[in-house]
Amino acid sequence: MPLPVFKDPNKNLMLLQTNWAQQLNPIIQSPINGNVILKSIALKTGLNVINHLLGRDLQGWIPVRRRAEAQIWDTQDSNPNPQLTLYLNSSADATVDLVVF
Repeated sequence: MPLPVFKDPNKNLMLLQTNWAQQLNPIIQSPINGNVILKSIALKTGLNVINHLLGRDLQGWIPVRRRAEAQIWDTQDSNPNPQLTLYLNSSADATVDLVVF
């Protein structure tokens, strides 16, 4: 929800509100602000389908903890249900924590 700008006869106040909105709205509206942390996700080697719990299309993900050495990448472009799941591939079995947004 963007920062509201309230109408006021004071031009300085209106200019101040407009400046605040221009600076803060990109931060407020960033998709990472609506994140979910998924803990202890067990990945197997190959394709893994993970319920991301966002209730909307996934914008991105960040691994915040890996408990084994593994390369992890997504194949979201081929995911038929991006509003529900994250397609992650792993080069090895690993348990990870993910931030999804």
